[in-house]
Amino acid sequence: MTSSFGAALEALDRSAGSPAGFCRPFLDLFPVTGAAVSTVGNVLGSETLSASDKIAARIDEVQFDLGEGPCWDALRLGSPVLEPDLRRAPQRWPAFAAATRDDGLHSIFAFPLAVGPLRIGAVDLYSLKAVELNRTQIRQADAMAGVVGRHVLRQALSELGRDLDDKGNAFSRRIVHQATGMVLAQLDLSPDDARLVIQGHAFATERSMMDVARDVIDGRIRFSNQDAGIEATE
Repeated sequence: MTSSFGAALEALDRSAGSPAGFCRPFLDLFPVTGAAVSTVGNVLGSETLSASDKIAARIDEVQFDLGEGPCWDALRLGSPVLEPDLRRAPQRWPAFAAATRDDGLHSIFAFPLAVGPLRIGAVDLYSLKAVELNRTQIRQADAMAGVVGRHVLRQALSELGRDLDDKGNAFSRRIVHQATGMVLAQLDLSPDDARLVIQGHAFATERSMMDVARDVIDGRIRFSNQDAGIEATE
């Protein structure tokens, strides 16, 4: 009889060309509420590839916007990041904890997507109830993340020549990159500074970078240099 772990690995292999199927095996095997798989950092950019629900997608988006959270730590450390009680440890990721307080997160875990020494992203697992993963579950989740990492890297390499007009998946952050280019042109800034303008406006208006980026692209927000500094016209 195939073990539950073996069945999860087989399910991940079947999902090799379809990232939408990456989350289900984690939910079937572990006592968590939701999951998300994302690329993080400079190698493949920061983008959600798969999310089991709206909260999982939002957890990723908040971490991308803030540059803080378990997925970033998993990427940096190259090892699992485990927080069974986020409510008792807000100081670990203060901005992330504050931004997700209303989502009711209790436990959150992140496992790096890595292929050899190359770290390209993370799998986030969250629970609205108090949950702890035992050593066997941690090893299993880490091994599953390794399988997903290989699938993601192969897919990225196969898409090197893909049409740049492709908008990607439903959680794609390419819209932020496109808006960054527009702000760069409006203000004559570097790409990093243009992205900071979008990030700063999102923070000041208590919105996500994705929402602000959509408004920039649709012409609902335009940035300009004024005597008092950079101003946004809406």
